[in-house]
Amino acid sequence: MPRTHLEAAGHPRPQLVRDPGWHDLSGTWQFAHDDADDGRTGRWMDPDVTAPFTGTVTVPYPPESEASGIQDTDFHPVLWYRRTIDVPRPAAGKRLLLHFGAVDYRAEVWLGGRFVGRHEGGHTGFTCDLTDAVDRDGEQVLVVRAEDQPLDATQPRGKQDWRRDPHVIWYHRTSGIWQPVWLEEVPDEHIASLHWTPDVAQARVRCDVRLGRWPQRPLALTVRLTQGERVLAEQRVLTDGQETAFDVAVPALRHGQDLDDLLWSPEHPRLVDATVVLSGAEDDTAVDRVGSYLGLRDIGWDDGVFLLNHKPYFLRMALQQGYWPASHLSASADELRREAELAKEIGLNGLRIHQKIEDPRFLYWADRLGLLLWEEMPSAYVFGTATVERVVAEWTEAIARDRSHPSIVAWVPVNESWSVPNPALVPAQRHFMDALFHLTKALDPSRPAVSNDGWEISAADIWGVHDYTQRAEVLEERYGHASLRQGEIAEQWPGAKRLTLDGVRHRGQPVVLSEFGGATFEPAEDAEWFGYDTVATQQDFADRLASLVGAAVNSGLAGFCYTQFTDTEQETNGLLTPDRQPKIPLADLCAILTRTRT
Repeated sequence: MPRTHLEAAGHPRPQLVRDPGWHDLSGTWQFAHDDADDGRTGRWMDPDVTAPFTGTVTVPYPPESEASGIQDTDFHPVLWYRRTIDVPRPAAGKRLLLHFGAVDYRAEVWLGGRFVGRHEGGHTGFTCDLTDAVDRDGEQVLVVRAEDQPLDATQPRGKQDWRRDPHVIWYHRTSGIWQPVWLEEVPDEHIASLHWTPDVAQARVRCDVRLGRWPQRPLALTVRLTQGERVLAEQRVLTDGQETAFDVAVPALRHGQDLDDLLWSPEHPRLVDATVVLSGAEDDTAVDRVGSYLGLRDIGWDDGVFLLNHKPYFLRMALQQGYWPASHLSASADELRREAELAKEIGLNGLRIHQKIEDPRFLYWADRLGLLLWEEMPSAYVFGTATVERVVAEWTEAIARDRSHPSIVAWVPVNESWSVPNPALVPAQRHFMDALFHLTKALDPSRPAVSNDGWEISAADIWGVHDYTQRAEVLEERYGHASLRQGEIAEQWPGAKRLTLDGVRHRGQPVVLSEFGGATFEPAEDAEWFGYDTVATQQDFADRLASLVGAAVNSGLAGFCYTQFTDTEQETNGLLTPDRQPKIPLADLCAILTRTRT
C-alpha cells in the first residue's frame, strides 16, 4: 500500500488509498444522446440492447468538449454511456465498489441490467456497490444514464451557460461523466471515509472514521502518523459503531522551537503520512488498511488579519475557473498538476477556485506544492425550494469530501448574491445565505466561511470585496488606510451592490479584495470577448497589473485575488492565455505578484 503521500499522486481519491489499488475505467465508452428521453422505456440499460449506442465518447471528458471525441455543444439533456467490463465475482468477505468522481448533473447506474445506484449533484462523487449484481466471473455490461437539464436554473451549475451559446462570463457546459470512474475491491468490513482536523495549539489531530457498514463485532482502529522516518504518533482505539471520532496526540507539536519544522505552509508544504488499520478488537487481525496524509497547520482570523499558524499571512491569489479549452471543467492528472505548478511559478500563494468543486487530484497538488485555496459552491440562478434543497445537499457533500485538505483555507457557499438576487429585500434569501454560513461552520468550524463573497455581506469570517476599478489611486483611497483593519471601509458601493447588509457589524474580520483587475488585451476585431477594461500592449498590461497589485499590497487589506488566472473562452482577462502561457515574461509576472509593501 502507499507508504507516503508521494505515492498517492494521480489517485482519484488521494487521501484514502489502499492496496491492491484501483482499476481505472477511463477511455472509450459507447455513447448515445437521448433527446426524447426514451431510454428508460426502451430498456437501454439492458445488456443486450446495443442499437441506440451508435457513437463513442472518451471518458471522463464531457461530450460538449473536443477531448471527448464528440464536441456537440447543442442542448442534449439526457446522455447514455455503455461499456463492457471484465470483473471477477468478489470473493467471500469482499465487496466490489464502483466510484464516480463527478457526473453532471443526475446519474443512474446499472450493471448487467440490474440497478445499482443513483446520485444527484454535478460536482461531487458517489459510489455504487456492485457486489450483489456480479453473479459470475467475466464480462459485465455497465450502463450510466446522465441527465443535465440546460435550462434548469435551480440546478447548481456555476459558470456553465444556460443559453445555447456562451455569453458574457458564462461558458460551454460540462455534462455527464467528467471526473474519473474506477473500480475498487474492499473488505466487507472496511473504511469508507477518513478525515483529519489538526489542532496545532493543543498538539493533536482529530481523526474521523466512517465504516462501510454498521459493525457486527467490536473493532479497533490503529492510526500511525509519520513525517519521513520520524514517527509522530501511534494510537489504537476501540469502536463498536459505524462512525468513530477521536483525538491523536502529537507530542512533537508541544516543542515550541521545533514547531516550524512540522507545520504546513505555502513556503514549506510539509505533509504527514498516515496509516489507518481496521482490525478485530479481540484478535487484532487486520481486516482493512488505508494510506492517507494530512498537513499540520492552523487557520485563524482576528484584528483584520488572516492568520496562518498563528501568524499574519497576506493572501496573493488569482481567480481560477478550472476550465480547459479542449476539455472544459475536466482535466488530465498532468494538467491538474501543471495548474498548481504554474500558480506557484508566477508568484501566487493561493487560488480562489471559482464556481467549481475542483477535482481531488488538483487538491492533492495544492497540498503537496503549497497553495492556499478558497473552495466555492457552484451557484444556481433562481431562488426557491428546489435551489435550497440542491445547494444544501451538494455543498454538504463537498465539505465532507474535501475538509481534510490542508490547502483549503476558506469555504464560500455563495458568490455575488447568485441564487439569492435580493437578500436585502427578501428575508428568505438572507436567511438562506446565513443558513449556509452556519451549516458550513457546523460541518467544519476549523476554517473561515464567507456566506456571500463580493458584496451584500451578511454572516462572514472574511469580508470579500469585488472592486473592478482600473485606477490604482481609487484603490489606494478606498483600502489604503490602517482603519480598514477595523472594518472602516470608505465606500459602501465599490461594486454593483452595497457592501454590507443592514445590521452587519465588523468584528475583526479580515478584508480581502477577492476580485479586482480583469483587464484584457485589446481584442481582435469582431471577436466575442469580455473584460473590465482593455490594454493594447504587453507593457500596458504589465503597467496596469503592477499599479493595481501595488495598491492592494500597500493597503490595510489582508490579501487580494486577481481576476483571473487564465483566459477562459470569451472572458479574456487572465494572467495566462487559455493554453497556460504567461501574457508577459514569467519573471516579470512573478516580480509584480510578489511585490511587498513600500
